[in-house]
Amino acid sequence: MTPINRRQALAGASALAAAGLPLAAQANTAAGNFPSKPIRIVVPYQPGGSTDAISRLLGQHLAPELGQPVVVDNKPGAAGIIGTGEVVRAAPDGHTISFGLTSSLLVNQFLYTKLPYSLTRDLAPLYRVTDAGAILVVNSNLPVKNLAELRKHIEANRGKLSYGSYGQGSYPHLAAERINQLTQGGMAHAAYKGETPMIQALLGGEIDIGWGSAQTLKQFVDTGKLRALAITGRDRVAAMNQVPTFAEAGMTDDAFAIVGWLGMAVPAKTPDAVKQKLSAAIAKVLAKPEVKERISAMGYTAITDSTPQQFASIYQRDLPKWEALVKAVGVKLD
Repeated sequence: MTPINRRQALAGASALAAAGLPLAAQANTAAGNFPSKPIRIVVPYQPGGSTDAISRLLGQHLAPELGQPVVVDNKPGAAGIIGTGEVVRAAPDGHTISFGLTSSLLVNQFLYTKLPYSLTRDLAPLYRVTDAGAILVVNSNLPVKNLAELRKHIEANRGKLSYGSYGQGSYPHLAAERINQLTQGGMAHAAYKGETPMIQALLGGEIDIGWGSAQTLKQFVDTGKLRALAITGRDRVAAMNQVPTFAEAGMTDDAFAIVGWLGMAVPAKTPDAVKQKLSAAIAKVLAKPEVKERISAMGYTAITDSTPQQFASIYQRDLPKWEALVKAVGVKLD
């Protein structure tokens, strides 16, 4: 190669390298400058429930990790659609995070034909914080002490009982409708804007049957105001270990074995480097002994090794399971 040609080749290679710099530089800059302002965690439920409590715990510990304030913003209503939509419409820069149950982040796409956004296209999974079983409880005045007795009571009182859920299309709504199918019970459904108002209605005798987390229910079960009969999923929870799973209590239907989760998501175009930085900070917080203990006391187990990629894989794995459950119970909300 002549000196002139060699210089030309080197110049061309340098130009190509420089042309590639902006993309890499943008990614590094996005992560390096993040966060540049307070972070908002949007919870699509009313304050007071387990999702709200865990989000505030995470926010408290994330703030010093990320060097910016973390604000929890409760946006309840429309089965989580309102709050989730806030995140969909937010700038994809990592400063706005959705923290919700499986229902608001996954199941709604099977319940609504006119959802104002696409959960799979407009949001990106960020972190699976914990798996979430739902505990079935009854008002202590109901004359049942276990799941078998409840089933008989429903069958003997068809059309006379009611149950509550923390939102249309929530897992408790779908699971209770499956009980309705199995017992031909005709129980009426009352949907509330979160776990706390639903439990208050159950305590007040407005409904006969309810659902909730160990964090919300334990005090009322321990004092005898409510009676816990079974928990969905594969495992019992340490905080209320006396409560059997549905399978252990004699109801082995797939609807009660499915495992929900509490997860975090961000707008779909959020840079990967920002997602990785957020995910690493969340994992570090969840690994703290005091955080793990607090979450355990609420009836959950903190997941300390989730990543955006792992959560996305689990999300895709769970899609057909939830779609099948929605079809099985025949629930459509529009």
